[in-house]
Amino acid sequence: MTTVTSATNATTTSTATSTASNGLSSDYETFLKLLTTQMTNQDPTDPMDSADYAVQLATFSQVEQQTKTNELIENLALQLGLMGMSEYAGWVGMDARSESPAYFDGANSVTISPNPVVGATETVLVVNDAAGNEVARETIPVSADSLEWDGTDASGNPLPAGNYSFNLESYNNGTLLSTDPVETYNRIVEAQGTANGAVLVLQGGATIETGSISALRDGG
Repeated sequence: MTTVTSATNATTTSTATSTASNGLSSDYETFLKLLTTQMTNQDPTDPMDSADYAVQLATFSQVEQQTKTNELIENLALQLGLMGMSEYAGWVGMDARSESPAYFDGANSVTISPNPVVGATETVLVVNDAAGNEVARETIPVSADSLEWDGTDASGNPLPAGNYSFNLESYNNGTLLSTDPVETYNRIVEAQGTANGAVLVLQGGATIETGSISALRDGG
């Protein structure tokens, strides 16, 4: 189902801004009460210089203005994030290729895109479950062509539905050259706007930034 989160973010922002404003108003009233109490209880024979009061008022005013400025900046950043989200809403329903863990639904295979390092003569695909446990290991062709992972463990038994991560071990005549993450294709189910920009939610719950996607294809 296509979902674009915006109203919730807007409501949250409004609530946060209202809370911050109420807090600032409360602090200001507290400051005035303290200042009044200080004036009332000062030593009449040695009263505080009026310039000191002016400094206290000016200092609080500066803090108040800075707080309001920070609120405006945060709100502006969130609005920009929402604008970016609308741009990526059209990606919902497509398959995105990234290094994010892939969701296996228990039946359909997962498309992976290995990328062996230069000089590799053998490559081994290593699969880990969401808890980080290795559940499968198999030798695959030394190629950057996409492959279909069928969701079985090292013994060929079917694995349960869930998120799985993939790594590729590249060897040269038995010597390990490197271990690198393998990109996978995941269905985009939601676009969200945040203060840091638009993010995408993948099937299985993983969240990624738009800049981490290396390819898109029709979700079919």
